[in-house]
Amino acid sequence: MNHYKHLAIIKYLTVILLPFAFNNILSGQSEFANGTIQIGMVASDFQKSLDFYINIIGMKKTGGFKIDENFGKSSGLTGGLPFEVTILKLEDSPQATELKLLSFNKKTKHRKSKNIQDDLGMQYITIYVKNLDPFLGRLKVNNIKLLGDTPVTLGDGRRFVLVQDPDGTFIELIER
Repeated sequence: MNHYKHLAIIKYLTVILLPFAFNNILSGQSEFANGTIQIGMVASDFQKSLDFYINIIGMKKTGGFKIDENFGKSSGLTGGLPFEVTILKLEDSPQATELKLLSFNKKTKHRKSKNIQDDLGMQYITIYVKNLDPFLGRLKVNNIKLLGDTPVTLGDGRRFVLVQDPDGTFIELIER
C-alpha cells in the first residue's frame, strides 16, 4: 500500500470514526439518558398559573398528556385520581428543561412563603434572561410584586429580580 493510501485511511479513522468512538466513551460515563430535569408543579389554580408562566415569564406550551385513574393508582402518583399535564419550556427544543404544570382544582393547605426559608422542598426557580426590561414591563402591567429591593445589581453587573408565581414559588430572573 502506498504512503497516500495510508494517510487516507488514517484521516478517515481520525476524522470520521474517532468522534463516534469518543462520544460513545463519554456517553458511557453517565447513568442518565438525558441531561435535563423535568419538574412537575401542582397549581391551585391551573389557568392562573398557566397564564403567569406563558404570558409573564414567557414560557411556551410544547405538549401535554393525560394520566388516567388506573395509571395514577398503579404508579403511586395520585392513588387513583386522573389528571392532565401541560408541558412548558423556555424554548421549544429537546434540550430545554420541562415544567410540567397540573392542577387538581382544589384549595391548597400549603401556605404561601414570605421568604425561601419559610418552607421545605423546592422553593425557587432560576431563569437566566438576556434582558430584564421586557420582564419588568410585563410584571408591572400585571401587578406582580417585586420582592425585596429588586431589581438589584449583582457584583458582576448583572441585574436580579425576585417574584413569586400564583402559588408562592419564588422565581429568580437573572440578566446575563
